Amino acid sequence: MNEEFKLEIVNPERSFLSKEDITEVVVPAYEGEMGILKDHISIISFLKPGIIKINSKSGDEKFYVEDGILEFKDNLLSILTSSIFNLKNLEKNLIEKLLKDSEKILQDESIDDEKRFLINQKIDVLKSISFN
Repeated sequence: MNEEFKLEIVNPERSFLSKEDITEVVVPAYEGEMGILKDHISIISFLKPGIIKINSKSGDEKFYVEDGILEFKDNLLSILTSSIFNLKNLEKNLIEKLLKDSEKILQDESIDDEKRFLINQKIDVLKSISFN
């Protein structure tokens, strides 16, 4: 029995990833981590900073994402994001820059609670990425 579905990830520059042999995707949704398998109910959700885990017949991949919207319908998962990085290509100095920029934003007392929550989430995820 075929348990695969299609995934498309798009960012402002280009179509970032398109695969048809996906078996599972775990995304960092506002509601918490959400796993998506073939024949999942139709859904639209927002992404918060976190790691997208993709399992496919051709191999597993992980991506750091800062934000986005996902839609799953008719066994097609579409993810639109303004910022996504493959963890295996992510350089330590970029992580450090993102952390520094985020910590600087947190010092601004005028930011609202929602933005503060998202920045803290981003910092936690960036600190959890290891370079072993």
